[in-house]
Amino acid sequence: MSPSSDASRATADRPDRLARFRSWTRGVLLANVIGQILIIGTGGAVRLTDSGLGCSTWPNCEPGQFTPAFHQASTIHPYIEFGNRTLAFVLGVVGLAVLLLVWTDRKRPLSYRALGIVPLVGVLAQAVIGGVVVLLDLHPGWVSLHFGVSAALVWFSAYLLRRHGEGDGPAVPVGPRPVMTVGALLGLLLVPVVTLGVLVTGAGPHSGDTEVGYRLALDPLTVTRAHSATVWVFLLTLLVLLVLLHRLRGTRWDAGHVTAARRAAWLLLVVTLAQGGIGYVQYFTGLPELLVGLHLVGAGCLTWATANAVLRLRTRA
Repeated sequence: MSPSSDASRATADRPDRLARFRSWTRGVLLANVIGQILIIGTGGAVRLTDSGLGCSTWPNCEPGQFTPAFHQASTIHPYIEFGNRTLAFVLGVVGLAVLLLVWTDRKRPLSYRALGIVPLVGVLAQAVIGGVVVLLDLHPGWVSLHFGVSAALVWFSAYLLRRHGEGDGPAVPVGPRPVMTVGALLGLLLVPVVTLGVLVTGAGPHSGDTEVGYRLALDPLTVTRAHSATVWVFLLTLLVLLVLLHRLRGTRWDAGHVTAARRAAWLLLVVTLAQGGIGYVQYFTGLPELLVGLHLVGAGCLTWATANAVLRLRTRA
């Protein structure tokens, strides 16, 4: 027997010290998904209430003081900014729990266990990016990167949750090639949809602080039209996927996995229509803060719903 086989056997024979907590894994992974979406909302609240520089420095809120200082001239801005930082800390704790529960699950292959590292690393990276955002006085490029990483973490968190509930065999498609191709295209289209949405926000009026006037040097109308066009292409692709999934009824593909994929696609349609509706209303009403905030949270929900729909198109034994 080779030394590597001996090492693998020795690892497998070790007692599982976290066995009593292993049943919590799905709940922790679900909390991670929800938290990644919520922090998009709190980050949006920081921007839309002009609280981006409520804490003047990082990692402290004020020089020599970690938390906001209450005094007679205090405003709500430091507390909103510090609240967002606090949620980031909570997400870090959740990320650490994910790491412990996933990485130490020696019954699962390394390809799954290694995924548990990403949420914690992502939260730490976001903390650093957030610090740069403050130190550079809300530079719109760094603010845009901050949101882009959040969207990526939502997708990855959805993937990790789905992967946890699957087996460890090779991925098997739940439909024929056209279904899988359209599903893959749908996932790819989310990238320009989110990216152009970030650029629209970066070129818009909500900088995060009343004294910060510079924005991305882009024409807001042109970027908005490009964003809208990609959303329409995304929607049409989703409708094609729904048609293809419903045409599988009565075929050899028609089974429980296809039914789950249809439900996920219908859910994505509802989220897409709601998000598109909010986007058009906010555009024609002058970008009111509440609608912009809902649209930001909707972007996180759209990312999750797209990941859920695409990942339902395959299963593992």
